[in-house]
Amino acid sequence: MYIRNRLGMIEGAETMLAQEHRMNQITNNLANVDTAGYKKEKITFWEMLFETHDNRPRVGKAMKVLIDHSKGSAEMTDSPLDFAIDGEGFFRVQTPNGIRYTRNGNFTLNAEGQITTQEGHLVLGGGGPITLPNENVQVGRDGLITAGGVAIDQLSVVNFTDLAVLEKDGQTLLRLRDESTAEEPVESINIKQGYVEGSNVSTVQEMAEMIDLHRAYQTQQRAIQTIDDLDAQAIGRVGRLTP
Repeated sequence: MYIRNRLGMIEGAETMLAQEHRMNQITNNLANVDTAGYKKEKITFWEMLFETHDNRPRVGKAMKVLIDHSKGSAEMTDSPLDFAIDGEGFFRVQTPNGIRYTRNGNFTLNAEGQITTQEGHLVLGGGGPITLPNENVQVGRDGLITAGGVAIDQLSVVNFTDLAVLEKDGQTLLRLRDESTAEEPVESINIKQGYVEGSNVSTVQEMAEMIDLHRAYQTQQRAIQTIDDLDAQAIGRVGRLTP
């Protein structure tokens, strides 16, 4: 009985650890509810049956972090260097660690007149980093950048057949899990100048999940306490001498 109870306690503790990880994830989502281009994270759980070293069956728990790539709402800023992708695709960004991808189009100019992210990473066009004469530029829906009617460059927007090939690198940047994965051009680019894509986090939904998770955590705590009480009773009965 003690061995079975101990196994139940282990599984309960594992479940609580997974729930704690999910709680941290919800907290991070809520902290980025106002971060442009932020994509919320979710966790999927599953169980598997395997045999331990002494051939006893054991239920193992696993979890996988998933990125929700659903589109956030377009928020008007009227800034000429703010761009929102209305549809599929990602902006390509050059960082010290290689090419990264983002939906956060809240851009600016550096001292050299190059379009960069707020962190200073270069935004890429058809020929590499994009250099502008000033901020007074027009960007068409196809991403073509013009100034005074003269074409300067075109925003580089790409996509992937399976978005699971992307993983987070910071809050709004994404990187490839496998660098050999090929980028795909977006057939119909739709850029909105003067807008940024907001976070896709729903405060109401995240708070509801947090409440449900808190209740589930308390249930596991009570289950572990019950198992501990049963162990104490079993030990007490074994140690009691019968007349």
